[in-house]
Amino acid sequence: MLAALPSPGLSGRRSVLAALGAAAAALRPLLCGLPGCRAPRRGLGQESRQHPDCRLQLRLPEAAEAARLVLERARPSPPLRRFIACPDLARAVRASLECGSAHGPEPVVLECEPGPGVLTRTLLNAGARVVALESDKAFLPDLQSLENSLHGQLEVVYCDFFRLDPLGCGSMKPPAMYSEKLFENLGILAVPWTADVPVKIIGFLPQKKERNTLWKLIFVMYERSSIYRYGRIELNMFVSEKEYKVLTAKPGELRSYQALSVLWQTACEIKLLHMEPWSSFLTNSKTRGLAIPKSMLLPNNHLCLVRMTPRRNLFTGGMTTTNSSTFILMIKQCLAKRKSKLIDRLNSWSPDSGSKLLRELEIPENIVTGNLYPEEYRRLFEAMERSKEFSQSWLYDEVFENTRNINF
Repeated sequence: MLAALPSPGLSGRRSVLAALGAAAAALRPLLCGLPGCRAPRRGLGQESRQHPDCRLQLRLPEAAEAARLVLERARPSPPLRRFIACPDLARAVRASLECGSAHGPEPVVLECEPGPGVLTRTLLNAGARVVALESDKAFLPDLQSLENSLHGQLEVVYCDFFRLDPLGCGSMKPPAMYSEKLFENLGILAVPWTADVPVKIIGFLPQKKERNTLWKLIFVMYERSSIYRYGRIELNMFVSEKEYKVLTAKPGELRSYQALSVLWQTACEIKLLHMEPWSSFLTNSKTRGLAIPKSMLLPNNHLCLVRMTPRRNLFTGGMTTTNSSTFILMIKQCLAKRKSKLIDRLNSWSPDSGSKLLRELEIPENIVTGNLYPEEYRRLFEAMERSKEFSQSWLYDEVFENTRNINF
């Protein structure tokens, strides 16, 4: 009987196929539990902003649910990690980050160690494109299940961001990874340093390696190596209040004004986005302790969400990726003793040259190293680079001796 039915013509078949295709496109998001107005994937960093009515409405786990998930996934002796478990806190952080709030293409968002994914879902609901870098296999199944339901808005990678580009070479075993491989797999291309921010990175600095991580990041930024080969990568990191005080310290604050202060302020625009008591965050400790690091000299009652955006003009004037390591060593040596006179340090590098250099820059000859502003240190460095007196005599003899002693 079926064979007796008339066969539709070519135009009829096309009409039927078109109708079936339209029906399938309409049903697919409904079957997946997603809104029906998703745009097709166009690659990382190239997705245009979704209309507010088309954004996801993923359910956020309650704080108790997130805490139970973290405890269930905890290993016997895991490295200490902190998570955002409260949905209200996640929304406040999302608002501070301004993800999903602009029109037109936005930077890719790399979230480090999302764990239970409360902030992940909040960012997705705001329309952000998110790459979740998770180093604990226990959290991967839930994140990957979410990834599979979203058709491109979320990508999950087994990776430890803070173990990118370790010293040495050879094969790499995940979650350690080379940044070049990570960015290549994500389709993220390098842009000029003066271009807009291509990638935003969100996470918590590892508590036990907080200072070392800040040193590693500042070195690779001045070298434009690792992640900074791809442009002005913006960091949005939770750091301890005491380290935030160091990063933003002013001249004369001798307890907190250090080499890191000058180097980060010279390289980046630093902005405090949010402060939250330590008790607001979930840890993976079996005892559920807060594990607050001690601080004798500086306040440390909060975690601070800090935005560090590299300056467009960092590599202008006399600063280059070639001589930036010399600038770093100069700052380390000047601020090793913050009450010592700057002129004495200059004369130790080039005898009897310090007074002339300081007069040219209109810097008082009696100034101590802890009272000089970051921009003045940069002017001083650039003048020394141009000076015939300092050209072959100042730090160059000490560069190789000190390189091994730099604490990463």
